[in-house]
Amino acid sequence: MLRKIIKIDEDKCNGCGICVKACHEGAIGMVDGKAKLLRDDYCDGLGDCLPTCPTEAISFEIREALPFDEEAVKKNMAKKSGCPGTAVKSFERTENAQGGCSGSAAKSFSKDNNSRLNRISELRNWPIQIKLAPIRAQFFDNAHLLIAADCTAFSYANFHEEFMRNKITIIGCPKLDQVDYAEKLTEIIKQNSIESVTILKMEVPCCTGIFNMTKKALIDSGKFIPWQVVTISTDGRILE
Repeated sequence: MLRKIIKIDEDKCNGCGICVKACHEGAIGMVDGKAKLLRDDYCDGLGDCLPTCPTEAISFEIREALPFDEEAVKKNMAKKSGCPGTAVKSFERTENAQGGCSGSAAKSFSKDNNSRLNRISELRNWPIQIKLAPIRAQFFDNAHLLIAADCTAFSYANFHEEFMRNKITIIGCPKLDQVDYAEKLTEIIKQNSIESVTILKMEVPCCTGIFNMTKKALIDSGKFIPWQVVTISTDGRILE
């Protein structure tokens, strides 16, 4: 089939191997000191490896290639002893007797030696970086999806309680990640039963990137899904 797939320029490749680590599917390997695309059917064509290449040896091309084999990739990843930090996990958050999230239950919290409250996390999934998130995962089923710019979690004090609660969270930075996540977000929305999407961004101009990527993904997915945008000011207030 004719599809988009990565291309590696051996003349530009310096053999650093960073792209091998960045390719979570295992499509890239090192051969004679150079990065090689070993399996067409392991390459999803989304290009997480592109921004990691220091010599810009990796690009896209449209050519005849085997279709992406998601099941084969899953089996391959299961055999590899990869970084445990990228392992897909779901976290159940139990509800109290009144039906609310346990994070909102009335409790008397004790303070530790550093005088910090032992608050409850609302995180329901791992990984949370868009770059590391799988396209298909059980935690995406019937999910209310929060797509947040990295800085929002540090800028808005009540981030967990107001935005993460009862949602699946993925985060990224459109400026520092240096990759357009529109295609990956399209596939996440297209291949999972997403119930709604909340876009959380900062007021700074570069943060419009995460809004534009998500809006394009919603349109390209062909699905009609309720969505909203919330903007956080640099001093930690909700602007809209």
